[in-house]
Formats: sequence, C-alpha cells, structure tokens
Amino acid sequence: MTSMSLIGHVLPPHLSTSKITNCTPQNVTPKPILFTNLISLALTVTLNSPLPSLAIPSLNSQPPLLSPTTPFSQSKNLQIGLENGKIRPCPSTNPGCVSTNPQSSSFAFPWSIPENDTGNAIQKLEEAILKTQKNAKIQVIEDTPNGKYLQAEVDGGFDPDVLEFLVRGDVVAYRSMATKVTYVYPFTTAFGDSKGQEERMKKILNELGWYAPSFDSMD
Repeated sequence: MTSMSLIGHVLPPHLSTSKITNCTPQNVTPKPILFTNLISLALTVTLNSPLPSLAIPSLNSQPPLLSPTTPFSQSKNLQIGLENGKIRPCPSTNPGCVSTNPQSSSFAFPWSIPENDTGNAIQKLEEAILKTQKNAKIQVIEDTPNGKYLQAEVDGGFDPDVLEFLVRGDVVAYRSMATKVTYVYPFTTAFGDSKGQEERMKKILNELGWYAPSFDSMD
C-alpha cells in the first residue's frame, strides 16, 4: 500500500497505476549509456572550444590596402616632374590629360617658338598661364640640363590640374593633367576625356602667339 501511494506521488496524475502494474521487465528497453556519454562529451568539447580567429572580425582590424595594380589605385599615385629629363606621358588610367610625350595615351605636338620672338620664353609662358587660367599658381621654375622647366597648378573644378612645360631652344614640350580621376561603379574605366585639357592649352598658345603643328597641317 505504501509503494502504490509513492508511485502516485511521483507520476503525473493523468497516468494510471494500472498501466504500471502491467509492465514487465521484458518490455523495458535499456538506455544506451555509452552513446549518451559520448554525446555529452562532444557537446562539452564544442561549447568549450574557442571560435576560429577569422569567424568574427575584429572591430580594430584595418581594411585591406588597395592593390597597386588596379586602375583606381594607380590613379591615386599620379607622378609629376620630369622623367629622365623629359615630360612624362599621360597615364593610361587618366583620360583627363594631354602630353607631348610620344608614349602618351593622349598625344599632342610640341609648340614651336617663332624666330622673331626674342623675349624670355619662360617669363612669357608664366604670364600667359596667369592671364588665361583661373586660380593659377606657379609652383616650380628651374633650370635643368635638358631645358627650363615650369610647373603650375590651375583650377580644375573640384581639384587643381597640373601644367608642366619644358622649354629647350625654340621647342616647348608640355603636359596638362587633371589630378582627380573619376570612376563610375561598377566600371573600371575612368570617366572623362582630354578635350578640356586641349582647350586649355590652346588658350595659352593663342595668348603666346606661338606655333603648334597638327595632324591636319601635315595632310
């Protein structure tokens, strides 16, 4: 009588005691103790194991550096100044450029100073730039073994454009280049052309009264 009352307290009320009396030892399936222990051990190891270092990025991690081979990263490293005593060509990643260097992606013929022009070519060039260009600033004027070099910054819109000249005798080599290159996602080709640079150099040339050959004059 005592054992039956204990069973009634342990089991939920909706289970009848008659079902318990009908159970026999043959109907009870033994629990797989070894398999249960292995599952518990696996869960313990999993919960206690540290997460992989790459699973959660650190808040202090730095973004990867731009590859120097991408057009966008190359456009951020525009070089100015003479290269081996010559005006540099236009970078292939910068369409807003024109240069007298034959290796340039946008080529222009050098200027020729007339024989009857006996004035100081660099001084005249400086005056023509300041007169025809907005916010013009002369940055460098220096003598080099390959001629007289002049570098100026002019208004290019959001960022200044760079003008470079190399006067040697009666020949004037130059490069006019935008310092800001615009890319339109998802394209990898820069947006723009050299027309604006060509118009700028034409204004300076007309102010000087010098001569510039062209492909049309060679026909």
